[in-house]
Amino acid sequence: MRLAVKPAMVRPSMVSQVRLMSGGGESDAEFDSRYVAYFDRSDIDGWEIRKGMADLCAMDMVPEPVIVASALRACRRVNDYSLTTRILEIIKVKCADKEAEFWPYIMQELKPTLDELGILTPAELGYDQPELALPNPYEIH
Repeated sequence: MRLAVKPAMVRPSMVSQVRLMSGGGESDAEFDSRYVAYFDRSDIDGWEIRKGMADLCAMDMVPEPVIVASALRACRRVNDYSLTTRILEIIKVKCADKEAEFWPYIMQELKPTLDELGILTPAELGYDQPELALPNPYEIH
């Protein structure tokens, strides 16, 4: 004879307590310090820098300049200059329609770090203009 197994019933009060416990928020300062600590690790490598930036880019926000400065320092520690350029490019893209407002502020805050590390901005490298763009044939004449 087979014994019938009763399904385990979950009390609603236990479910709501579990959901409430998992909803702890993180302040902006804690978030910033967590990513600064991540990029300031001495054993970080290029893959981990890319992973950290990918995580930041997946969020609906523009990272604070202090986080970007920490990421740029990490790039210089692993001697990956090209990654510094890509980070600056993606931060500019993340500014989206607020670029005129956010980008000058970010560049102003990053200027000491860029000078310290000897990093040129994408505009200083000429990456803000297309290299092989052809003139619009409808605007020639």
